[in-house]
Amino acid sequence: MTPTPTATLVARDWAEIQERMLVPLYEAVYDRLEVGPGDRLLGLDCGAGLPLLLAAGRGAVATGVEADPARRALARERLLEVVAAPPAAACAYDALLAFAPDPAALATALPAVRRGGAVVLAGWGPAERCTVPAVLGGGPVPRDLDALVERAGLRPDGSGRVFCPFGYADVDSAVRGLLSTGLYPGAGGGATGAAAPFGMADPALAEKELAEALHPYERPDGAVWLPNIFRYVIARVP
Repeated sequence: MTPTPTATLVARDWAEIQERMLVPLYEAVYDRLEVGPGDRLLGLDCGAGLPLLLAAGRGAVATGVEADPARRALARERLLEVVAAPPAAACAYDALLAFAPDPAALATALPAVRRGGAVVLAGWGPAERCTVPAVLGGGPVPRDLDALVERAGLRPDGSGRVFCPFGYADVDSAVRGLLSTGLYPGAGGGATGAAAPFGMADPALAEKELAEALHPYERPDGAVWLPNIFRYVIARVP
C-alpha cells in the first residue's frame, strides 16, 4: 500500500523530530542486555527504524516490524530490514524489543525469539513523573508491563526506569512531534504507545489545542521541555 502524502509528512515529523526522544530508553536497554556483535534483535513497532540503527551501531543484526506503510518506507530509505508483520522464522532472534505492545501483537512475535532469549517491554512510567500525558489530555494510558509478561508466560528478569525528556526548539516543533505519535485524541490516534499516525478529523483544531496545552512548558527562549520517566521490564522465553 502506497502511503498518502499526509501520512508521509506525519511519518517524516516522527523521524525528524520525535523518535530521538526515546534514545535514552533504547540505549539503557541495550546497555542492560549488553547488545553487541552477533546478536539478532527484532524490534516490534519500530517506527522509522531508529532503534534498529542504534542496535546496528553496536554490531547487532536488527530487523523491524512496522505496520504503518509511511514509517516503514522511511525505515527502508535508511537501508533497514523492516517488514509489515513478524517474520515466521521460529527461534531466530536473541531479543525482542517492544514499546507499549498490544498483547495480540506480542503473542504473534514471541515465537521468533529463541529459548532463553530476552523480551523487553517498555512504556510510560508513573503518571506523576510523566508530563506528556497531561499535555495530551489524559492519554496515553500506561500498559501493565508486568501483567503482559505474566500473561505471555515469560520469566521476569529485571526492570528499570529511564529519564526521557521530550525537548523541542519551539512550540511548532513540539506540536508536529507530538501529533506524529498518533497519541493526541484530537488527531484520532490511539493511546497505548508510539502508535502509527491516523488521519485527523480537524487538523487545525488539534494543532491549536495542543499548542495551548504546551504553553505552560514553554521556556523563555521559546523551547519546550517535557520531562518523562519511562519504565522497561526484561523477561526471558522459557
